[in-house]
Amino acid sequence: MERQRARRKLDHEGVDRSGKDVAHVKALSKGGSNADGIRLESPAKNRSFKRNSQRALVSETSKREKK
Repeated sequence: MERQRARRKLDHEGVDRSGKDVAHVKALSKGGSNADGIRLESPAKNRSFKRNSQRALVSETSKREKK
């Protein structure tokens, strides 16, 4: 429901989110919420972890989590 509320909030504000994903500043799977903030990101950046040239997973920790 948090993901749906975030999308509806941006739609209500009139934000054009075509071709973008609504990303949470703190991932919902890590205990985040809409109160922590949301932003628009490209689907590739929002849905993927870092991989090497053979497409094997390099890290299960995103760049944001490392900070």
